[in-house]
Amino acid sequence: MNEMRVESTTLRAVAYDDGRGVLHLEFRTRAIYHYYGVPAAVYEALLGAPSKGSYFNRVIRGHFSYALRASAQAGLERKA
Repeated sequence: MNEMRVESTTLRAVAYDDGRGVLHLEFRTRAIYHYYGVPAAVYEALLGAPSKGSYFNRVIRGHFSYALRASAQAGLERKA
């Protein structure tokens, strides 16, 4: 996965593993989440969205299983 910095008030960086369908999102809070089963089209639309935070809330959040990979507060891993 190649991480890409993005212009967003919500997200800091994104990456995508096409072979596994894993979307890696790093938020401005430094929390890092992996979202599973994400189609490549969703990743591409996220990159092209004028508001990445709005797109995330509308299309990704609550629609895909995820795991918290890192947290700035505790450095914990947690699955949901």
